[in-house]
Amino acid sequence: MSHQSSLIADNIEQYLHEHENKDLLRFITCGSVDDGKSTLIGRLLHDSKMIFDDQLAAITQASKKSGTTGEEVDLALLVDGLQSEREQGITIDVAYRFFSTDRRKFIIADTPGHEQYTRNMATGASNASLAIILVDARHGVQTQTRRHSFIADLLGIQHLVVAVNKLDLVDYSEARFEEIVAEYQAIAEKLSARDIRFVPISALKGDNVVNPSERMPWYSVDGKPGPTLLELLETVEVSRDRNLTDLRLPVQIVNRPDLDFRGYAGTLEAGLLRPGQAVKVLPSGKRSMVERIVTWEGDLEEAFPGQAITVTLADELDISRGDWIVADGAEVALSHAFEADIVWMHEEPLAPGRQVDIRLAGRSVAGQVSTIDYQVDVNTLEHHPAERLELNTIARCRVALTAEVALDEYARSPGTGSFIVIDRLTNVTVGAGMIRSVVEGEGESASATEVDWAGFELELNALVRKYFPHWETKDLRELLK
Repeated sequence: MSHQSSLIADNIEQYLHEHENKDLLRFITCGSVDDGKSTLIGRLLHDSKMIFDDQLAAITQASKKSGTTGEEVDLALLVDGLQSEREQGITIDVAYRFFSTDRRKFIIADTPGHEQYTRNMATGASNASLAIILVDARHGVQTQTRRHSFIADLLGIQHLVVAVNKLDLVDYSEARFEEIVAEYQAIAEKLSARDIRFVPISALKGDNVVNPSERMPWYSVDGKPGPTLLELLETVEVSRDRNLTDLRLPVQIVNRPDLDFRGYAGTLEAGLLRPGQAVKVLPSGKRSMVERIVTWEGDLEEAFPGQAITVTLADELDISRGDWIVADGAEVALSHAFEADIVWMHEEPLAPGRQVDIRLAGRSVAGQVSTIDYQVDVNTLEHHPAERLELNTIARCRVALTAEVALDEYARSPGTGSFIVIDRLTNVTVGAGMIRSVVEGEGESASATEVDWAGFELELNALVRKYFPHWETKDLRELLK
């Protein structure tokens, strides 16, 4: 939904042109359970007049049955649409909403606060440039506050807004706000995010969300009245976060509609691309030159990160899905192995030596986690040894692949430095990772690493008990002989 504008009635073409060329900010709301994430999004949409009359009427009616705000309209129902979410008054799945103002377009991801849905939060954060971390003024910083802050930081989000919510329940106390700011600063010292802001709000009452609060005159920044949450969202500078230097175009599909056209389609993950630019293809190393940059709207003179494009080259090269198009002089590591931070997202633990599929920038290659260097305690950010990865845990691991592939560090290029882990039996996504360093040289192929046979036997036993509960262990041993 777009913002209200007089241009819609006066000059629709000018309005559409201005709307199309606005900057887009993707952000998430996260934090502990019942901190008010969904209510905050509902308040943003309501006070910026982004709700249709029939939507407001529907949630007004639903509030009488499923609301948690007494006589007031429960704005959280705008994003908590699942029946189980409304029954329990919680967020389970990631909900996305779009809205815009005169200055910017927004895509919001409302993520769940429960620990068991941490994987959903990580999914929502993967494409965000900013994270709003809510803290209940009554309870202060909680375990999930630390966990979500760490995951947002792990995923390279550089802009964090700590919104201290429900100040209406603590009499809009400045002292309580400053106490929570000091408490969070202890966490911020261990994060790498370079831009952290604090804002006191009441999502239920609307204080400092879209409109300034008259009940918090003490809120100021550098001697001036502090910005509302929407003002921060409208003015935060995110364009410099993108990598415009290192050209990275992973090929998603080879577009061959007829004999006269061969194009290589994908999303430009980093760098700038222009016709006439010299490029090379990885892992083959073959070189060519860009002839055209084709899109649905027509050819481009220049492509930027995030654009979906089709590139034609001057030479007929053998390029397949998963190959990278990079600048001719680029030095990109090719290796079988790398170090990565992995968020484990499955109930069945990960044991070193287990064969999995690694899906990296459009390419799928077999591999395994060969070693777990350490597991991160999200409460203290300390490192502890671990033999296995349990659900929702985060660890630094070494990953070994069966083939040599092009690799980037996540900090350099998130689009080509991130990957997901796929279970080979069920084809279910069981983990997500961020590459921290590439093992130089040829690396150690997954086929050459030592397999954890004890772990393999435990996993096999678990599968047999799940799908063949009538079998005895002795029967399995006989079968394996």
